[in-house]
Amino acid sequence: MKRIIVIGGLSAGPSAAAKARREDENAEIVLFEKGANISYATCGMPYAFSGIIEDRSNLIVVKPELLKTRFNIDVRLNEEILKIDTDNKIVYSKKGDYSYDTLVFATGANSIVPPIKNIEKATNCSTCRSMIDFDKITKEGLASNSKHVTVIGAGLIGTEVAENLKEAGKEVTLIEGDSQILNMWQQKFGNFAETVLKEKGIEVLTSSLVSEFELDENWKIKGLKTKEGFTIKTDFVILSIGIKPNTDLLLENGAAHIGNGALKVNERMETSIKDIFAAGDNVAIKNLQTGEYDYFPLGTHSNKAGRAAGANAVGKDIQFKGAYKTAIIKVFDYTLARTGLNPNSLQDLKIPYKTVLTIAGATPGYYPDQKDLITEIYYDSETEEILGAELFGEVGVDKRIDVLSTAIYAKLKITDLAQLDLAYAPPFSPAKDPVVVSSFVTENILNNKSVQVSVEELNYFLNEKTLEEYTLIDVRTVEEYEKGTIPSAINYPLDSLRSNIETIKTLNKPIIIFCQKGLRGYLAELILKHNNIKNIVNVAGGYKLWKMYNEKNEVPKFVLVK
Repeated sequence: MKRIIVIGGLSAGPSAAAKARREDENAEIVLFEKGANISYATCGMPYAFSGIIEDRSNLIVVKPELLKTRFNIDVRLNEEILKIDTDNKIVYSKKGDYSYDTLVFATGANSIVPPIKNIEKATNCSTCRSMIDFDKITKEGLASNSKHVTVIGAGLIGTEVAENLKEAGKEVTLIEGDSQILNMWQQKFGNFAETVLKEKGIEVLTSSLVSEFELDENWKIKGLKTKEGFTIKTDFVILSIGIKPNTDLLLENGAAHIGNGALKVNERMETSIKDIFAAGDNVAIKNLQTGEYDYFPLGTHSNKAGRAAGANAVGKDIQFKGAYKTAIIKVFDYTLARTGLNPNSLQDLKIPYKTVLTIAGATPGYYPDQKDLITEIYYDSETEEILGAELFGEVGVDKRIDVLSTAIYAKLKITDLAQLDLAYAPPFSPAKDPVVVSSFVTENILNNKSVQVSVEELNYFLNEKTLEEYTLIDVRTVEEYEKGTIPSAINYPLDSLRSNIETIKTLNKPIIIFCQKGLRGYLAELILKHNNIKNIVNVAGGYKLWKMYNEKNEVPKFVLVK
């Protein structure tokens, strides 16, 4: 009888064990877990802090008894594997040694604990990765006497924890060492999310590092000191700095790995060591866009990789080809999502690309409570193939990011998006879906009907140039203009633009046009070009995006043109 040993019981391990059983009824399958729990939803923990997930038991996806009774898997809890003899195919724990025919290594990752002074003494701090962590945070961090909680690290989990602690009624400070939160995204998208957090009452500190925990006589943290000289009083600290793959048992056996220790696996989830498969947060899989090994510690990949590893461990042939960094996060009423390569990675890889940004309604304007969706897509300058996208909005972000992720896998061009047959009904989408609108706008750019300039480029340009070198035209209504505009902009409302053509011609300078979101700016651009006025660019996302990105706004003292 073939024996398959699975090490690790979080997500990839149980997935592998169950798939192995579904493929082979006769194999002996043994799963080792060093802790007392298996198959729990770490990604759900933040939402249990706020009560969205109402009970701790709901975080347990699969109970050990189910694996034993339904799948006939020998589950060994509280038994840590301490050594692996890969030559003789034996694993060792304190309780015994066990031979294997094939091994699935699904040990996950450990939370990184930063080198903060007094951190090893502090009693009222925790990482947020295990059920032990969850119980400690629930008991102490959410206790009535913990009025203020500090979260260190503003990645996906840290940001979600901060949001849900605030929803639970706590005062929250979120500290991030980078210049932005959620640095998987571009700076401006991270800034959009940061603005939402601040508006909800969360104190956000970026480019900030904690140097010391101030402790009381009971070794409890009473305050944090940052390297920048700030002191923050707090009652509990949650650490969400990042994770390190838990791979030492195989690294000491010479397993191939990337820089952070994650094991290199092929599409069958085989490591470089014969008869050992690996899956979960301890592996590096291929980035389907770059062809290089990359690190994607997300539950989607853990489960798919575990499934493949389990099947292949019993002799089947299932492939998990890789991923390309699709991610999504809820930030109170907003959603931030991404897929593929963004400008940061494209520049690092020296891949030539272009960008198109649109702001469009997620539902029709006539349907109640319309919300805007900001969509930015990056595509190859030569082939027009979609390379990546980032989105921000309140409604429909999840639907559109999945469409764009699928488009990347299918290697569609950005101009192909206009041909997609996307679902339409007023509660769900406008007749021209935002994804389709992005394609239409790109067609206009490629056909030289329009030239977009980003808010980042505009900000740089305005800082470097003088008013004698350009004309900035706001084509919104007088009422909109009077409430606030980009500094130095003059107002030629779109509907009166044709009657002011001769005046605009006399300006004889490059023209930067903007409206509220971009559409009216494009129409103004066409009107001017049809009247032989050249050298015009339209601000992508208009004043709305400028105001979200930049605090440089002014209320004009008078209107130049009505």
